[in-house]
Parts: sequence; C-alpha cells; structure tokens
Amino acid sequence: MKQHGIAVNQTMPTLILSPRFTEDSQTLWRTAIQLGWDVERLTSWRVGDRFLSLPEPVFYLEALMAENIAEQFGRKLLQLPANWLPQLPEEYRQRWVYLTTLAEAKMLKKPAFVKPPNDKSFPARVYSSSDLPDEFASETPVLIAEIVRWEKEFRCFILDRELRTFSIYLRDGELQRETGFQHSDREEIELRQFVTKFLSDSRVNLPDAACLDVGIIRDRGWAIVEQNAVWGSGIYGCDPVEVLRVLTPN
Repeated sequence: MKQHGIAVNQTMPTLILSPRFTEDSQTLWRTAIQLGWDVERLTSWRVGDRFLSLPEPVFYLEALMAENIAEQFGRKLLQLPANWLPQLPEEYRQRWVYLTTLAEAKMLKKPAFVKPPNDKSFPARVYSSSDLPDEFASETPVLIAEIVRWEKEFRCFILDRELRTFSIYLRDGELQRETGFQHSDREEIELRQFVTKFLSDSRVNLPDAACLDVGIIRDRGWAIVEQNAVWGSGIYGCDPVEVLRVLTPN
C-alpha cells in the first residue's frame, strides 16, 4: 500500500529533526504528520535513550552536529566526495573548479570563488588571498572555482537518478521567497532537459538519493552548481512529500 507515493508499511518512518526550528523543518514536520509518520524534534544535541529505539528514523538535520546525532542512532550519514564537482565532465561544470588546501588558496594571485567542499565552516564567496580566514588548519580542503555570473539557480531532489521535485531559489543572486519560488514553463522544460541528460550520463557518479543545485551561467548556459547533503538541504519551493521520499532510506 502507498500513501502520497510513499510506501506505507506496518512500521511507519519517524522523522528526526534538529532542535532549532526552521521554516523548512516545520514544513517537513507538517507533511510527515499528514503522511501518518511519527515526528520527533530533538531537544538537545545529545540523543536521549527513548529516541534510540525508534523504528525507521529519517533524518533532517543541521550540518553542524548532524554526523554526531546520526552516530548516536547507530547510523552513518552519506558524506559527499570532496572532489565530486571538479571530477564532473566540463560540459556540466561550464567553468574550471579544483580541489586544494586553504594554504594553497592563500597563495592565489587573483581573486577566485572559494568554498569548503561539504560544509559551511566559512562562507562560500569570492576571496582574494588576504581575505581568506586564518582560524582553520592550513590543510583544510577547499574548492577554488572560476568567477562566473549565475543568472538563476534551482534546487533539485533526485531519487534513483530521477528528478522528483525542484524549485528555483535565486535569480541574479536574489532569493525568490517573495515570489513564491515561481518559475516559467520554459524554465521547467529547459531544466528537465539538462537534468535528464546529466542523470543519464554514465560518467556521472551520484548516490541513490541526492540534492543538486543547477543553474544558468551568463553567456555559457546550464551547469551544475554543486551537490548538497540531502539530509540537511533547504527545500525552498520543492514538494515536501517528494523531499521526504528522497530522504527515506530504501
């Protein structure tokens, strides 16, 4: 039996949420309840004993303590390869990107876009060498990328290499919340064409459940922005039922 496209077994999943309330976590809370799930919001970063026996935990967590929380449940969250983006075929990146260390980044002769590969330990933005943070170890991995102009960016939730739901989130760097994350029919057609081609390419390594950001680079066209941790990504205007489906372990 299925409900809203999600299998309903004797044991329903339990959505596990971080202590901090966010609009996205509240949306997923309400949606999970509508689907008949149990929902538990942790009250601290230490998981109480009563949580550890919960059946079928499904995690939606903040990155800072997510791994620690999952370990307390005896689970391991999917961690993305730091070099995933640089290893993509250039036709999907549409810009140069490489993985290096913070020490090497501080030797840059020209400004570049710099970000941590898989966390938000410092802001992702354009840096000159003198602007980079000093409070991290010199061997801290960083991605360095060509400076480009993104005209629009979309968040995509993927399950088994199939696009399940998507939402525009930026136009010319402006968050689209006030517009209700509206997109045109033409934008949807173009996005689906690009994502379908990307997902069908055997050269692309992707986990079964994935969250991709894609967009249009001015004067270059559609490209992959980055891959995100599916268990902690903002959902913007995505269908929350489909987001939960992507979050649910097989």
